[in-house]
Amino acid sequence: MLRRFARHLYRAARMAAVVFSFLFVFAVVAFAQDRPAPAGATTATGRFDFYVLALSWSPSFCAAAAEREPQRRPGPQCGGRPFSFVVHGLWPQFERGFPAYCQTPAPWVDRAIVDRALDIMPSPGLVIHEWKRHGTCSGLSASAYFETVRKARAAVKIPPAYDDLDKPIMVAPGEVAAAFLEANPGLSHAALAVACDSKRLSEVRVCLTKDFSFRDCPEVARRACQRDKVVMPAVRGG
Repeated sequence: MLRRFARHLYRAARMAAVVFSFLFVFAVVAFAQDRPAPAGATTATGRFDFYVLALSWSPSFCAAAAEREPQRRPGPQCGGRPFSFVVHGLWPQFERGFPAYCQTPAPWVDRAIVDRALDIMPSPGLVIHEWKRHGTCSGLSASAYFETVRKARAAVKIPPAYDDLDKPIMVAPGEVAAAFLEANPGLSHAALAVACDSKRLSEVRVCLTKDFSFRDCPEVARRACQRDKVVMPAVRGG
């Protein structure tokens, strides 16, 4: 009888283990399905909620690059033609997080497409990087994606004060945001973020619908620069 009782306990323990394993797997799957995709997560191409147009203050980028590698020859963005705000990228976004590198390897970008983008994205390396990391998640071909980048850029007006800044200035991030709000009727504080590094204004990010209307994006707006004042270096040749 003792042996029979032991066998009964063994079978009961095995059944409990199977049930526990099933419940654990079910809970993990359910949790994964309920979680929003984290920043950097890969997802199905073309599935996203809105765009972020990132406009980099080119003089800050070039100043930081020169500090990091003072002996290196300036790249195309930092020599020759003066640039103010340039397109860093057009990023498909979820309400929380964003997709990235949705096709690996990414489809090839024809040189003619790269060349056509250089007036607003003045670096071939940047154009190719943005296509691989963000463009492949748009659901568009490379040609159509960079046409979309151009349309998004045309939807945002740069405040005239920043077109030809001839000397460095100290600014509060809120001043830059206010200038963009004034230049772009319909744009709200909840639809943009002014970003900075440890000492310089780095870029302005504007949230757009897929048809290039302004739209609020609380997660993006929360990541705005929190410094009281930052430097905006002068436009080279300005």
